[in-house]
Formats: sequence, structure tokens, C-alpha cells
Amino acid sequence: MAETKPAKKAPQKLASKTLKLTSKGKVKWTRDDTELTILALPTTVWFILFVYLPMFGIIIAFKDYTLTAGKGFLGSLMDSPWVGFKNFKYFFGLRDFPMVLRNTILYNLVFIVLDIVLPVGLAMIINNLYSKKLSKTYQTLMFMPHFMSWVVVSYFVYAFLVTDKGLLNAIIRACGGKNIGWYTTGKYWPYILIFMHIWKTLGYNMVVYLASITGIDSSLYEAAVLDGANKVQQARYVTLPSLKPIIIMMFILAVGHIFSSDFGLFYQVSQGANQPLTSWVATLDVKTFLMLTSPSVTLGQTSAASMFQAVVGCITILSANAIVRKFDKSSALI
Repeated sequence: MAETKPAKKAPQKLASKTLKLTSKGKVKWTRDDTELTILALPTTVWFILFVYLPMFGIIIAFKDYTLTAGKGFLGSLMDSPWVGFKNFKYFFGLRDFPMVLRNTILYNLVFIVLDIVLPVGLAMIINNLYSKKLSKTYQTLMFMPHFMSWVVVSYFVYAFLVTDKGLLNAIIRACGGKNIGWYTTGKYWPYILIFMHIWKTLGYNMVVYLASITGIDSSLYEAAVLDGANKVQQARYVTLPSLKPIIIMMFILAVGHIFSSDFGLFYQVSQGANQPLTSWVATLDVKTFLMLTSPSVTLGQTSAASMFQAVVGCITILSANAIVRKFDKSSALI
């Protein structure tokens, strides 16, 4: 009878060697690390130049900044007197600050809900289409508005809503009604802005969720079919639980922008957010821009408004992440 050879112990030796290296805390630089570092280098340089270095400018919010001839930006910044939180007190003391803050938060709360419910539902519907050609066609048509500038979109909206020759008023007159002054009646604009936001962002958000749905293991659906689950039950017990991580991630990111808004939507579409639409369409971003273009407002006061948005947004996203982490640690971003 032939003598059996003992099994090779090379894998065990390799594993033990790896454990020794790990236990000693040694770090071995590999070729993969070099490739990944080179790949990340352009992004790192971009963030340093355009994100972290400009953060030095936040000190403008604590100074009465005035540009001095011959000294340039940095020289003028250093010579400008410190005013502490005086610029913030001016911003918080504005008569329309509560209205602007209310508009920003309420619009964003509606956007957060709709940007989850509608794209998820639409993604599940398109995923169940039998015709792949129709599915791709619908995705393309709904994704196209994402690439359109709000400046271009604002002209289309104006062509629909202008009082005398607008298409919408022409339809109303044809039905026996009277012209509506869309740009002089503010009560219609919450619905207009919400509709335009959904029209422009629905396709992009839908594609994000649709990509996650295509990554779900098909065996889960096969098991559900064998158990007698219909399409609604499959969506409830298979699709939605599988989409939970991406839904939570998108929710956290959306909460981080609850104190900011899409400037193009609120300013361009409303043709400048002028009266009498200001109380309906003015948000923190619009107010900051109006402060920046006003000759009576200093650059430090405008910078204070921007810094308020940045700090509160950071606190909001960290708080949302902490709450999610408390209930589901694996779904938290940080």
C-alpha cells in the first residue's frame, strides 16, 4: 500500500507569517497602494486648492472687511478690524430672516420626502418592465432634464407662465377662463417650484436606486416566487429591505443640505425672486446672493450668512448620521 504524503502546511505558515506582521504593526507598501495613491492624487490636489485653502477666508465673517488700494486681498484682510460676531448679529436681526429660514427648511423637508418616495417607486416600476428597450427609453427621457441648466429651464417656464402670451394662459382662455398673473401671485409658486424640482431631479435619483435594484441577488426573488409572493409582496419584502442602505445614505446627504437650496431653482425660475414673490421663493441662498449684490451690505455680513449655512449644515448631517448610527451602525456614513 502506497504511503500517503502529509498535507502541505505552506498556507498555515503564510497565515502565521501574516499574523506576525500584523501583530507587530508593520505596514508593507504594495504596488496596489502606489496605483491607488496616484489615482487619488488629482482629487486630493483639487480638494486642497479649491476646498481647504479657501476655508481661510471664513475669517472675513469676523471682520469689517474693506479692500484697500495697493494691498490686495490678503493685505486688506489682515488690516481689516475684527468685529467678532457683529456680522452674525446683523444677519440674524434681519426682518426677513425668519421667513427665509422657514422657506428653506419647509421646501427641503418636502424635497427630502419626495426625493425618496417617488424615485424608489419609479425605479421599482421600471425594473419590472418586460421590455428592456422601453425601460432604457424611459430612463433616458427622465434623466435628460438633469443636464439642463436652470437658466435654460427658466426661459421655458417663462414661455409657459407669461401673462399675455404664455401657453398656460392661452389654454385657460381657450377653456373660458381668465389670465392668471403667475409672476404676481405668490400662492401658486410652492407648487410650481416643487414640480420643477421633481421634474429635474427625479430621473437622476431614480437611476441611483435602479442601479441598486439591479444589484440585488435574483435568487431572493426566485425564492419569493416559490413562496407565492406577488409583485407587491416582492417589492415589500425583498426590494425595499435591500434598498435600505442606499435610502439611508441618500437621506443623510439630503438632511445635510436642509439649510441650503438650489439657487437656480428659486432665483432663476422665479425671474429674480422679486416682489411680490419674495416671501414665497426667498431662501437662504437667494438671500445671500441679494446681500452680496446690495451696496449697503458689507462683504463680512454676507460671509457670515454663508458661514451660518455651512456650520449648521455640518451639524445637521453629523446629527443625522449619529441618529442612524445609534439604530443601525452598518448604515451610517461615518
